[in-house]
Amino acid sequence: MPIVAGDIDFHLSGGAANAVPDAALGGAISSVEIVAATVSNLFDVVDGDEADAGDTEYRCFYVKNNHGSLTLQGAEVWVQTETPSVDTDEEIGLGTSAVNGIEQTIADESTAPAGVVFSQANGEGSSLAIGDIPAGEHKAIWVKRVISAAASAVNADASLIRVKGATAA
Repeated sequence: MPIVAGDIDFHLSGGAANAVPDAALGGAISSVEIVAATVSNLFDVVDGDEADAGDTEYRCFYVKNNHGSLTLQGAEVWVQTETPSVDTDEEIGLGTSAVNGIEQTIADESTAPAGVVFSQANGEGSSLAIGDIPAGEHKAIWVKRVISAAASAVNADASLIRVKGATAA
């Protein structure tokens, strides 16, 4: 049976049992999946001080091919839906570790990961090429969130990141 959307999982980084999105700063893949359509599933809520001063934060998650036997071929990742806030910008970048590797860990959420090139990657036409992800393996993806200084309050300020690839029949 071919790979279907349910075979592609998104996991936090930060260690084997990390369940805290704020600790998803690279390191080993967690067994904990990111819950879609959940507030603060990767980034925290922006408080007043961050909105006033502006803030740039980073998070790392893993795309995992959870199919039992097939390789996700030519996988790509992009920002499907951008945040509705004009004061928030999110960019993505491929992790520096190899497929199924352990990604670098950053010192804190304000430290950029070394060697990661961030891109708007807004829409499938500007996707980042991950390459092949064999069955049971994963690839690290970094997200950079920039809050402009004097940002206005926005409820449900979120974006949607998508992954797709080909599969053998």
